[in-house]
Amino acid sequence: MHPQPLSVGSPAPNFTLPNQDGQPVSLASLRGNTVILYFYPKDDTSGCTTEACGFRDRFPQFQKLKALIYGVSPDSPASHRKFIAKHNLPFPLLSDESQDMLQSYGVWVEKSMYGRKYMGVERSTVIIDPDGRVGHIFRKVKPADHPAEVEAFLSSR
Repeated sequence: MHPQPLSVGSPAPNFTLPNQDGQPVSLASLRGNTVILYFYPKDDTSGCTTEACGFRDRFPQFQKLKALIYGVSPDSPASHRKFIAKHNLPFPLLSDESQDMLQSYGVWVEKSMYGRKYMGVERSTVIIDPDGRVGHIFRKVKPADHPAEVEAFLSSR
């Protein structure tokens, strides 16, 4: 795992990941913007679709707040392209097939389903401030309520 847990006020771990078109996106290139990194387990599954569509439906509000939205999962860029097309998502999805970035953000965790343990993504969101520091961390979020929760947090700042 990574050396120390992510905490508010600490520098956000740098990353460079391909988006749905295979173009590299790095944290350094986003500097100067408020960045919403929402981590989700799998493209086109029920909870992940609910959450992505919630961010899609609130996209104009996030634009007004000058916040950039990036979804991150271990799915491939090709899977992300299909997910974006199917649900008309107006923001990029980043692919972390190696799980290195997911681990550096502390969201690649042991999970359990039907008594079976496995590694997977803990549905979480990290807000990165324009100076590259962690502004807020949402852990174990509820897909249906979460986009509104993020919008309310950013609106209150």
